[in-house]
This record gives sequence, structure tokens and C-alpha cells, in this order.
Amino acid sequence: MASAEADALVISSDPLHPANLIPELCRSFYQLGWVTGTGGGICIRTGDKVYIAPSGVQKERIEPTHIFVLPYPQPPPSPHTDRVFLRRPTSNLKESACTPLFWNSFDLRNAGSCIHTHSQHAVMATLLWTGPVFTISHQVRGTRLLVMSTSAVLRFPSQMIKGVRIAGTGTALSYLDTLEIPIIENTPNEEDLKDSMAEAMVKYPNAAAVLVRRHGVYVWGNDWEKAKTQTECLDYLFEIGVKMKLAGLLTVLNE
Repeated sequence: MASAEADALVISSDPLHPANLIPELCRSFYQLGWVTGTGGGICIRTGDKVYIAPSGVQKERIEPTHIFVLPYPQPPPSPHTDRVFLRRPTSNLKESACTPLFWNSFDLRNAGSCIHTHSQHAVMATLLWTGPVFTISHQVRGTRLLVMSTSAVLRFPSQMIKGVRIAGTGTALSYLDTLEIPIIENTPNEEDLKDSMAEAMVKYPNAAAVLVRRHGVYVWGNDWEKAKTQTECLDYLFEIGVKMKLAGLLTVLNE
């Protein structure tokens, strides 16, 4: 593809274009502490094109022209070696090391977006849940205010767990459901997590994410909005789960 034609894939005045969204989202994730130190990543798939952030860069400083564009699907053996690109930045950048793991979300869940964070809440959850899965139930999503009098306000919870979808792309979980997120062991190189992540996704077909011990989490959704929402909800659940665990409270009722 000619250079001008390739660059047209990432140049748009539309704020919802993936090449504009990815830098915006990375800046937001940086403020949350999810992608500091050049870590973390995000991809957005629209039809037969995948837009991916670069690897090893300051995520809060990414520009649209830094975005890689790959075709989907990729001919074998891509996207793991010899990847095919529709567009590569002219600067000396490398596509996200998460690329093979992002492909798991496309191939196994038909996801439209996948987010990888190094959230401390996710990391702590993998340390306190020493087995192969993080579990939690009966958790809230936001609060509703109920005014009882001019001097008293009660906070009535609505369901946080309902912000997470079955398999990440299906129907929403209910307040009574138990959320299960598999935990896989970390590896020295990000790409080497591909197979164990895929195995966990197959073993736990209802999981909306995969935790990586002492590392972070991968979360996917039908599109970038649902992936972002689920990442936020899961981060809340990891945080509250860790606090409950440290306080000696059960994270799953009726066990």
C-alpha cells in the first residue's frame, strides 16, 4: 500500500476514529495508573482492520500517526510472526507486544476491542487469590441516593457486577452471579502468554478477562466502549475484592 494511502488510514477529523480514540483512551488510562512506564496497551477492530498502539512508548503521548493498522484476519502464521501490515508508522516504533494476545480476543470471543492494563488492583488480586481463578459475587455498580429527610441520605447500591458481560461479549451478569476470572502465570516475554491465555479462555468460556499473575489483566468487549466499561467495572471488583480479602471477609456468598 502506498505511503499516502496507508497514512489515510489513521488521519481523520472524526473523534471516534480508532486512530484518534486510542491516544485519547491511553491518556485516560495513564491518569488511572493503568499504563504507566510504557506498559499496557489497547487495540480496536473495525471490520477487517485492527488498530493497535505502539509498544514501549509513553502511552500518554501517543499520537494518531503512531498507530499500526493490520488486516483481520491475518494469514498464517501471523499475527505471531511475519505480521502483515496495512500501515506502519514512519518513526522507529514497534507494534504492541500484546498483539498475539489481542488476537486471542478476536479469534475466541469475536471481540471488537481489547485492553491490557498493569492495574495495581489486578496485580494484588493475583497475589491474594493463589489458585487459578479470581472469584467474587454480590457486588455493586454505583450508588443510588434515597433522601429520607432533610438531614439523612441513604445510599442504596445498584449492581456493579452487571457491568460485566458473560464471555465479555454476551449478556450482562446479574447481581446474584459469581464472577470468575482465570489467572495465568506470567512469562518473561509478553508474546509467550498467548497459548496459556487461549487455554484459560477455552477452560472458562464465560470469563470476560484473563488475569496475569504479578503482571496485570486483559479485558475485551464487543467494541471499545464495552471493553472500557468492563475494564473499569473489573478494576473496581478487583479493588473491593482485595480489600475484603485483607479484612477477612468472604468475597463469594453462600460458599
